[in-house]
Amino acid sequence: MTPQEQPQPFISALGLDFGRKRMGVAGCDGTGLIATGLTTIERTSFERDVQQIRNLVNERQVQVLVIGLPYSMDGTLGFQARHVLKFGKKLAKALNLPVEYVDERLTSFQAEQLLIAENRSPSRHKGLIDRKAAAIILQQWLDTRRANFHKSVLALEY
Repeated sequence: MTPQEQPQPFISALGLDFGRKRMGVAGCDGTGLIATGLTTIERTSFERDVQQIRNLVNERQVQVLVIGLPYSMDGTLGFQARHVLKFGKKLAKALNLPVEYVDERLTSFQAEQLLIAENRSPSRHKGLIDRKAAAIILQQWLDTRRANFHKSVLALEY
């Protein structure tokens, strides 16, 4: 059986683009191939954020949360990254789910470029940018997961 034919286990993950005012949320299909933006959460309190995410977790049978981690351009973790790590730790505990982090440098820029390509104004579609950024974050995680899965299958075949 080739790696392309090897069935991958079902996965349900949520991607989160965490911001002070809004949080973009993305989900994936059960095969783990495609991430799509789902919603944007207008942030008011941690408890309300958790409840909205919990609703999506239950509805989509989520197994893992994938959060974008905003490294500085030099690769260090700055103030915002430490804030995201603290949020992720509290969220993991509140939802009893594992959290994985993805380097989210330039994802908002990529999302804005996608909007511009669609002839939409980034300044008028901030929530859409957050959703698209969350989808980019989750897609990076899915692609890495799939590549690692195929490497392990190839190793087993030899």
